[in-house]
Amino acid sequence: MTDNNAPDSKPNTNPNDTLATPTHTPQLEAFKQVVEQRRSVRIFTDTPIPDEVMDDCLHLAMLAPNSSNLQPWEFYVIESEDKRKQASKICMNQNASKTANKLVAVIGRTDTWADNAKQILKDYPKPVPKAVKDYYGKLIPFAFARGTANILSIPKRGLIKAHRTFKGPIKTPVYNYNQVKSWAINNAYLSAENFMLAMRAYGFDTCPMGGFDEPAMKKLLGLNKHQHIAMIIACGERADKGIYGKQYRFDDKQRIFRV
Repeated sequence: MTDNNAPDSKPNTNPNDTLATPTHTPQLEAFKQVVEQRRSVRIFTDTPIPDEVMDDCLHLAMLAPNSSNLQPWEFYVIESEDKRKQASKICMNQNASKTANKLVAVIGRTDTWADNAKQILKDYPKPVPKAVKDYYGKLIPFAFARGTANILSIPKRGLIKAHRTFKGPIKTPVYNYNQVKSWAINNAYLSAENFMLAMRAYGFDTCPMGGFDEPAMKKLLGLNKHQHIAMIIACGERADKGIYGKQYRFDDKQRIFRV
């Protein structure tokens, strides 16, 4: 006998059934649940995070949108008990860092954009369109070029001003190191949100922490001057009293404007 109510044993391989459109949203409710259930958890249980779960969440983190696909991020997973204890101390022994099963340092790099641009051109399907070659081979180097003591910033400012005057809007390029740093860290933030949502989807939780001694953490992780820590994320299974209170957010009307 056959059970007409039994699920189809064959996996659904039709992308049209799972790809969301304005009139077909198969993942909407599941996505909303993940977003709404994500909380900054302060106390975790002893349940370990399987390596395959951590690896997949990190992979999903790296699918985050980013500037020109230059992907200036790195992730340092602090796994050993000794290093976690040291890292927790550097995080001022917050409950989240003390009880986490793993800590993840999300890094923004300021020194990889040139090599990443070259790798994109190398790995791009051949033949590489001229527009792509020009973008990664000419425009990106111009945007990031600063020279010694930012000496190139002065002529760049003149060129940008002339372009806006005679041709119209153009993206502001990089003029100093702090702008490169902000650019790298902003991209790292995007990947961090993907990571935290992925952990929640797997039934684990996170707590993003900005309260840490960055020089001490960089020394612990062996980072160089071009690697900047966007945040430390505590990871684990939430404990019964791991959330300190009901989630509070300002009214949407206070923060959303339509123009």
